[in-house]
Order: sequence, then C-alpha cells, then structure tokens
Amino acid sequence: MIKNMLIVGVMVLVACQSPDKNTASQNREQTPFPYTITEDTKYRQLSAAMKRSFHDYSAIHPRNNELYSQFKYTELKGFDYNGHDGTISRRDPSKVIFENGQYYVWYTKRDTPVIPVGASNADQSNDTIPSTDWDLAEIWYATSKDGFHWEEQGVAVPRPPKPEVGWRSVSTTDILKWKGKYYLYYQGFMEASGKRGDYCPVTVSYADSPDGPWTASGKVVIENGPEGSWDQYAIHDPYPLVHDGKIYIYYKSAFNRPNPVWVGGGLVTGTDPLGPFEKHPLNPLTSSGHEVTMFPFKEGLGAIVAKDGTEHFTIQYAEDWVNFEIASIGELVPVAAGPFVPDAYTNTDYGRGITWGLSHFVNAGTYGVNPHSILTRFDCDLSLDVDDPQMKETGIRHDLDVYYSQGLSKDQRKRIEEQNLKLQK
Repeated sequence: MIKNMLIVGVMVLVACQSPDKNTASQNREQTPFPYTITEDTKYRQLSAAMKRSFHDYSAIHPRNNELYSQFKYTELKGFDYNGHDGTISRRDPSKVIFENGQYYVWYTKRDTPVIPVGASNADQSNDTIPSTDWDLAEIWYATSKDGFHWEEQGVAVPRPPKPEVGWRSVSTTDILKWKGKYYLYYQGFMEASGKRGDYCPVTVSYADSPDGPWTASGKVVIENGPEGSWDQYAIHDPYPLVHDGKIYIYYKSAFNRPNPVWVGGGLVTGTDPLGPFEKHPLNPLTSSGHEVTMFPFKEGLGAIVAKDGTEHFTIQYAEDWVNFEIASIGELVPVAAGPFVPDAYTNTDYGRGITWGLSHFVNAGTYGVNPHSILTRFDCDLSLDVDDPQMKETGIRHDLDVYYSQGLSKDQRKRIEEQNLKLQK
C-alpha cells in the first residue's frame, strides 16, 4: 500500500511539474523570431501584436484569411437620377436575391419636387418638402440579369394613408423568404425625420411573389426597448436571416446620447414572420457599425462593420451567431451593403460567404445644392467558393484629390495660425 502511494505521489508531482507546450516554450531561452513561420511559432513568447496575429485571426497574412477582402466598385446602369439635381435619391439596398431567373433588389427611393431642407430644419418640411434624404420616401425594386444592368420595376411598398405605420416615409428595407412567401421589413416613419431625432418603428409587408403585390401588416413587429434601455428610441435597418429553423433579425440602434454610438448588432428571433420576436439578452452584440450587413459563413456568421465606433471598417465573425470577434480590417468597406447571400434563407449549417452586392454613396451631390444618394455595385472575396488573389491585396493608392479634399477646416487653420503666432512671440 505504501509503495503504491509513493508511485501515485511521484506521478502527481511529475504531472504538476510538466509544463504545457506554451509554458515550456516561454521558459526556455528565447531565440530570435524566425524568418519562416511554422506551427510551433505560435507557442513562443510573443508580443501582444503577434499574439493577435496568431490567435485572433484565421491566418497571419490577409492573403490567407477567408474573411479578408478588398472591395471593388462598379457604376450601375439603368437608374435615372433626373440629371443628379437632388430630387431623386436611391439608397439602403436590401440583400439581393435570385428568383425567376433574375436578381431582385429593394431600396429606399425619394422622388420629390425639391431637395431636403436638412434634419435641423425639419420644422420647415411639409407634404412635399422632405427633411432628410430618406423622408417622403417609398420602397421601390429593380431586377437584373447580370447584377450590373438594372431595370426599375416600380413601387413595391408605397406610403400608406395617415395615420397608418409609415405614412410619412417608408425606408431601409430588407427581404426575407420564408416557407414560400416573401416579407419586406422596413422602417415606418410617423413624422418627418429630425423633429425628434430619427425615431420610427419597424413594420413588415408580405407577398406570394417577389413582384408583389405586397400587403402591409399595419403593425409594429420589433418593439423599442423599455425606457432607459439602449434601443428605447430607435430600431433601424432590420436584416433577416434563417438559422436553426428560426427567423433571426439583426438591427441597429443608438445609445449614449447626446453623442450616440450606432450599433449594428441587436438581435431578435422568432418563428412567425409577423412576430412576436424575442430580443437576445446580450444585446447589443457589436460595439460599432452604422448599418447591418451579415452573411452565413462556415458554422457561424460573418459581418461587415462599416462606419462609426471603435471597430469600424472591420469584418467580424461569430461562430455562435452572437459573440462577434474581429476577423480582419478592411479598406473602402461598402456602406449600407446589401450582398447577394445565396444561403441567407436555406437554414444552412455551413455558410459559403459572399462575393458581391449593392451598397450606396450618400455624397453623390453637394449639401445644400443637390444632395442625394446613388446605388452602386461592390465585389469582394469573402467566400469559400472563390479564390481571387487580387481581392486579397493590401494597400490602395488614392488619387491625390481624395486626400486634399479632406483638408483642414477654417477653424482648424485658425487654430494652427494662432499656435504659430504664440511660438513666434
């Protein structure tokens, strides 16, 4: 018995003293970081930056990272903007879907006799004068055979009569295909944007065909949060997907007023497209982003996080569809992207990613002169089925006027001049 106890004691002591691979590597004398990376390199004692390279990303170089890509843009054909005088605007495209042998996209279209007066002048707006680019708007749709040339088909969801949800404006839509039917989720404004911020509820219309006709549900389907919660004022950019046999709708909201941070990661789930939906207890799920753009990728969910916040212009990934981590940092990331996501509604358990879609440019005109937005096409390689080395290159050389157009303001120049004068005294 004593002999056996001694053997066990020695085994325990040896086990306690046997370092794991990482500890052993760190305790031995550190050699210079190797020129050629091997699998063992990740177990060295590493700086914080190199730890991130080995442990936080799928590859140590962007060219080997499936969730890294450049984004290429192409001007779309088929959309008229009335000479770009600011009276016609198209923005916030939905996901692109392929039905009936062609691509479909839905978007916010404003066609008004005059340009917007601006959110700060919302009290000057009326039934024909818009406050913002998305005020007095309706949801239109277009079709395409190739994704470059589009034919506008007309209004999908018009503004309903007052006082129904969306009577002032309907905007920022996205599409869901569920059990053979189609659902458009969108923001329904009950007042001119800017009068009380950008408050509006989310509602839904449904149809048996992507060509309509669409029937408005006439009700709010994603409720604002209770007083004091992060989404008490705004539920924007509904973005539906199908996962685990349920409808997942991601959305954005804002908190920390008067300096709000837009968050593209709220989530509700349900089994009926008309609701009710249950909010996820961990909301908000991302800390940055101005629009919601997501796509099934492998077991989890990829996300394009554009604009706003500390993690802006990143591609993120959540294996559990909830907890997002940065997968790569992007350049020229599309804003308000509506990608073509072939497996958005197939309830896939292994997503293939995306290669193209539509987004918008909101600065197609000049503020106060002809402000309006236009739709554009983006291409990328965030897909398991494409291997495009050109999309994996790093570094973009902009024309010089891109840099100089971001020049100092008058106030900044004045500050610098005053600093120079102080130094000269």
